[in-house]
Amino acid sequence: HLIRSKIHARSQYSFVPQPFAAKTETKSDRLRIGYFSADVHQHPVMVLLAKVLKMHDRNRFEIFFYGFSPKKSDPLRERIIAAVDVYDDVLQMRDIDIAHLARQDGIDIAIDLNGYTENSRSGIFAHRAAPVQISYLGYPGSMGADFIDYIVADKNLIPESSQVNYSEKPIYLPHHYQAQDNELPIDQAAPNRTELGLPENGFVFCALSNSYKITPAEFDLWMRLLKAVDGSVLWLLQGNTSVLKNLMFEAAKRGVDPARLVFATHTDHGQYLARFQRADLYLDTFIYNAGATASNALWAGLPVLTKRGHGYTARMAASLLSSIELPELITDSEQAYEALAIDLATNPVRMAAVKAKLVANRRTTPLFNTELFTRHLEEGYQQAYDRYSEGKAPDVIEVTTRV
Repeated sequence: HLIRSKIHARSQYSFVPQPFAAKTETKSDRLRIGYFSADVHQHPVMVLLAKVLKMHDRNRFEIFFYGFSPKKSDPLRERIIAAVDVYDDVLQMRDIDIAHLARQDGIDIAIDLNGYTENSRSGIFAHRAAPVQISYLGYPGSMGADFIDYIVADKNLIPESSQVNYSEKPIYLPHHYQAQDNELPIDQAAPNRTELGLPENGFVFCALSNSYKITPAEFDLWMRLLKAVDGSVLWLLQGNTSVLKNLMFEAAKRGVDPARLVFATHTDHGQYLARFQRADLYLDTFIYNAGATASNALWAGLPVLTKRGHGYTARMAASLLSSIELPELITDSEQAYEALAIDLATNPVRMAAVKAKLVANRRTTPLFNTELFTRHLEEGYQQAYDRYSEGKAPDVIEVTTRV
């Protein structure tokens, strides 16, 4: 991944940005943080980040947001705009002009919320929008670019032994890397199981991730689970017609009645969260974990079973489960994952105990403590800027629990 990213960065963004002048004494003592995104609408990154933007300490930070997504009538977009001090719609501007605008605004730290994703504008950062530039949340891996100094992480997500696979220096947060909103409303009038096409009494395995994350390895294992647990079903996210037909065909090939695959359609976010409460166990994908989806499931009270892998995308759910203090749901092999899934599905007492622990831990552990997370994130930003202001090169930053 790092090699591919480096090749892409060098081929597309070989600019030589102008150096930054020293910070003047007349400038505000507060650090100016600039967030940049193409996804200022109902999007997983914005759902996760919205409350953090609002909770930034305005005594220490000024929050700017540069949005380059098409305007939509969207409540989340309006929430983002209201949460920041300055919002600039820069969709029609060139990358270099956006970078110059950020420089004129005196941005100290630029946060790239896209990386190499759809509609991203990496050229802004290649032109150096700020003296310190950080990749966060939207892109799950290294950008391989010399213009991105840091990546926000935790040691479950990027172990110290994996730092060689990143061109960025990690800003290690003490509990988890992922922003959370602990006020997300869960619709109380969600459809019941029957209305959702689920069995009233059968065990519901749930995997509402995008279908591109499902590989034959997961699907083979999931079909074995259906065979092992009488009356169980697998609840999947309905994609296009081809995806639906292909998954049903593959189930039949493996000797499973396609009717045991139930497909969920897209709905509004409150209903989406409430639907998780109709399932029994979330089954994570291996190479590309559920990220925001896993957080949503946990927030709704649905346990998530994961297999921890080696790269960023294969360790996201383990980060979340560690922070919410449910390490018993983290496995390290397909065999352990399968055995635990069967045990939970056939042992109602153990399953109930795990669910009860999750519900209790939502309010007592760090994962959904948005204020604590925001303080840790801010401390990471501050330490990164302090290194720059002292003339030091970017280096690994470890935020402690004492901030």
